[in-house]
Amino acid sequence: MEQSNKYLRLLSEKYPTMRSLTKEIINLTAILNLPKGTEHFMSDIHGEYEAFCHILNNCAGVIREKADILYGNTLSDGEIEEICTIIYYPREKLRLIKKNHVISADRYRLILYRMIELARMLSSKYTRSKVRKALPEDYAYIIDELLHAQKDEDDNQVRYHERILDNIIGIDADDFIEALANLIKHLAVDHLHIVGDIFDRGADADKIIDLLMRYHSIDLQWGNHDILWIGASAGNEVCIANVVRNCIKYHTLRILENGYGISLRRLTVLSEQLYHHKDPLENALRTISVIQFKLEGQAILRHPEYDMKDRLLLGRINKEKGTVAIDDKEYPLNYNEWPTLSPEAPYRLSEEERIVMDELKEAFTSSTRLQTHIRFLLDKGSMYLCHNGNLLYHGCIPLDESGNLFGVSLLNGTYKGRDLLDIADQTVRRVCLGKEKDSEHLDLLWYLWCGRRSPLCGRNIKTFERYLIDDKSTWHEESDPYYHYYTTEKCCNMILREFDLYSAHSHIVNGHTPVLAARGELPIKAGGRLLVIDGGFCKDYQPKTGIAGYTLIFNSHGLRIKAHQPFESIEKALSENIDIVSDSQYVETEKERLLVKDTDNGRHIMEEIDDLYTLLEFYKSADKR
Repeated sequence: MEQSNKYLRLLSEKYPTMRSLTKEIINLTAILNLPKGTEHFMSDIHGEYEAFCHILNNCAGVIREKADILYGNTLSDGEIEEICTIIYYPREKLRLIKKNHVISADRYRLILYRMIELARMLSSKYTRSKVRKALPEDYAYIIDELLHAQKDEDDNQVRYHERILDNIIGIDADDFIEALANLIKHLAVDHLHIVGDIFDRGADADKIIDLLMRYHSIDLQWGNHDILWIGASAGNEVCIANVVRNCIKYHTLRILENGYGISLRRLTVLSEQLYHHKDPLENALRTISVIQFKLEGQAILRHPEYDMKDRLLLGRINKEKGTVAIDDKEYPLNYNEWPTLSPEAPYRLSEEERIVMDELKEAFTSSTRLQTHIRFLLDKGSMYLCHNGNLLYHGCIPLDESGNLFGVSLLNGTYKGRDLLDIADQTVRRVCLGKEKDSEHLDLLWYLWCGRRSPLCGRNIKTFERYLIDDKSTWHEESDPYYHYYTTEKCCNMILREFDLYSAHSHIVNGHTPVLAARGELPIKAGGRLLVIDGGFCKDYQPKTGIAGYTLIFNSHGLRIKAHQPFESIEKALSENIDIVSDSQYVETEKERLLVKDTDNGRHIMEEIDDLYTLLEFYKSADKR
């Protein structure tokens, strides 16, 4: 009661009169009955900057859909394509048009009219207050006037708005068009979810994070590749070695050297001394691979609870025979140079390797740009998210062979289901905030990257075998039973209940495992309870998936998945107005349009309305006294 009274007193300071209170109740009640905002879900971007940038700009094809509705009967395809490209890349497209010929005032006016109509259409589902908050500050008043123009008897407002456009065209139309384009994109997508794996394979994850840091409303669920970089930024040497190895393997050194200012000079010099392959990158890959296997061995020996002793393969190498023993069988190695491997202490770094790792650790932990990006991932990210009735996570919920939640031994405890993800989330944050500096907690970030029972990985990674053994029978990476059971509604319902989601309209949104659409695999599983949205943004996966990524769209009409075809280039999009071709597949269509009151935010608003009514009763009773 005392807490309640304190809260009411605070609330009364914000709404000191019955009139102000009544006004807010009316306003909030009206908001509840607006259509819910559009959410987009994407995953496994893997550094593919240009394709991701284009999908952000075209809002996964939604802008073209709206333009077709608005102009399909009045404009040609070419005219619609041009106005869409101007919205996607306003500065660049206008510059290209001007390069070919001068843009007349009439053409500018036509572009502005069409963009204003599109913005007006997209803004119709929001309150005027919310639209105002989305307006670019410098042009807020002008755009607000143009969006809400009303015809009157003498066309006074029409003439007024024409004068506004005349002044815009005469002063700086390009800047205004850019501001309007940004507003249109903002209104088309109310909120963006990234369900893991921004990093690795592609070279430009840093550019992607720069884009996301400017995005108006976003959350992230960490993927195993993201957690690897988070661990590296915190100074985990095993994570650092894995990051460097991935960059060399996938030829993405740009992100290290140009993106984050991390030099590999010391590693390169050592690799030239140790190996003599004609390809310097192969020499560097060999050097960092050995360092990685040694550091991983140290982590495994420190943590028997990880149950990863089968990964201790350096100690099973027979240098004389050039073989390695796996499961009591010997396999020939595809190369047999081990200048830094000591048979007595196979997992100890040589003095030169130690110097390389000390320098790399200093470079990762002191890179200002990397630390800024990781702070963003921590601020906006988490292991999982329950949002508007859906459960979002990147990898898996570890299960046993019978399909029940599996207890994973970590940090002197055993955790399963939601508790496992919670303890992992807490540990990542405490390590990155410097509250846990011991190897036990720091090593967990590496385990989350590649542990067989990690909720971000869920498979037995065979890096050693795939790199050093030609016999592909050793390459099979056994997956967690989750990937067998997650196609059943029973399993998905059990997982949803674990996270307190009981609605028949709740779904799991999952990334991590590419959907092989080219072989007929579907992203919709378990009767629609599970949606796997890794469709192969990464170019290496596209021959297998047959597509180039998915976007899941959840709006007031329901859920649909858009499958994207490969993107050529931003240059082609600008010069030829080429867009990404995307095909829609409906997951769930609502019988009645979803409103704000059906969302998490709506529930918060309804709680606030209840509190306001309580205060209103208090005011009324005070008046009677």
